[in-house]
Amino acid sequence: MRSIKLALWGILVLLSLLWLAAEPDVFQSENLFALRAAMIQYSGVLAIGAMSIALVLALRPGWPETWLGGLDKMYRLHKWLGISALVFSLAHWLWFEGAGWAIELGLVARPERPERPPLENPVQEFLVGLRDPAEGLGEWAFYISVLLIVLALVSRFSYWWFFKTHRLLAVTYLVLAFHTVVLAEFGYWTQPLGVVLAVLLVSGTVAAVIVLLRRVGISRQALGKITTLTAYPGVRALEIGMAMEPGWCGHEPGQFAFVTSDKGEGAHPFTIASAWNATDRSITFITKALGDYTSRLPDTLAVGQEVRVEGPYGRFTFDDGCPRQIWIGGGIGITPFIARMKYLAAQPDGRAGQAIDLFHSSSELDEEAFARLTADAAAAGVRLHILVDARDGLLTGERIRAAVPDWREASIWFCGPVGFADALKRDFAGQGFDAKKRFHQELFSMR
Repeated sequence: MRSIKLALWGILVLLSLLWLAAEPDVFQSENLFALRAAMIQYSGVLAIGAMSIALVLALRPGWPETWLGGLDKMYRLHKWLGISALVFSLAHWLWFEGAGWAIELGLVARPERPERPPLENPVQEFLVGLRDPAEGLGEWAFYISVLLIVLALVSRFSYWWFFKTHRLLAVTYLVLAFHTVVLAEFGYWTQPLGVVLAVLLVSGTVAAVIVLLRRVGISRQALGKITTLTAYPGVRALEIGMAMEPGWCGHEPGQFAFVTSDKGEGAHPFTIASAWNATDRSITFITKALGDYTSRLPDTLAVGQEVRVEGPYGRFTFDDGCPRQIWIGGGIGITPFIARMKYLAAQPDGRAGQAIDLFHSSSELDEEAFARLTADAAAAGVRLHILVDARDGLLTGERIRAAVPDWREASIWFCGPVGFADALKRDFAGQGFDAKKRFHQELFSMR
């Protein structure tokens, strides 16, 4: 989380400093309307900058994953940038409209507009001629963008509708990029701010076109064929076994992929529940009925069906130097740990002498699923603790520390509900545990 916060604030601070360098006299504005003009420019720069980078991250590029800690963290930054763009766009609109409201209410007098000097630069003259359409189109793009971003933040707005509508932000971005090019202060383009702004606009425009052409992640996609389907009704889970074609380059335990079985539904992220073996090229996913799409999978998938898999993504790969690890899987969050145990069973040296305790907390009971989990843990040399909420009570930090006396020497790897993770993190931090460095969490939320 620290890297995401640094990236977000770093972007906003850099754009602010570049803008201040272009507007060094902003704090010496003679009147409110001069300040208003500057703030319209400033809020617009921050809004389009945040939106441009958010669009680039939507392409799921591989290069930021290492620094940010995985695609899940990158998507969290994408979300925060979207919220930032929403806030700065609202500020931009309010600065623009607020003056008219204040004049209508009699709070301020309408200023006299000085006569504009003739324009000598043909490019500037051309852009000035486009001001009216840029303002009109930009206003409508702003309204639509606000609606789409707000809908994306509403969890009750179904993933299907989110998938269908969120792509429209690429269209509104193209309109807002035109709005920016025409209405940004012309002098900016010859300064460092203009160079950075141009790079962001070009990058965002390319990203928007790729999104609209549905070419996101195309270089990391491969076809697979379903070989097995195993249902675990007690925990409402479905295990999907696939044979991958040569386009799949393999994966590490703990990573995930986007799976498309229905083009109309789009790609859904699923954690990989198997270790990679280049000989048989098989891969396993475990899904849980948490929404309309995942609830329908047992009825819509069939052995022999061809699906498209994109990835792998994520940095939840259990890499650290701690002599002991504590794994915590809440509900379907057990999946990356299954993959890691299969890897350790196939390559015992991968543990490097680490002692591992796995805690699986579930609100549901399925003896067959738990039996397979127990077998996987035994084969990997992992000490397993299964807790069913109704039978054993809730899993707490106190229970974990009682079961693992040397917990201070451990790192914690968590995958499950965010609220559960936050509670455990606070609990361990309160006992002196360095949660910032040794509590690793998968933020498995793609919106």
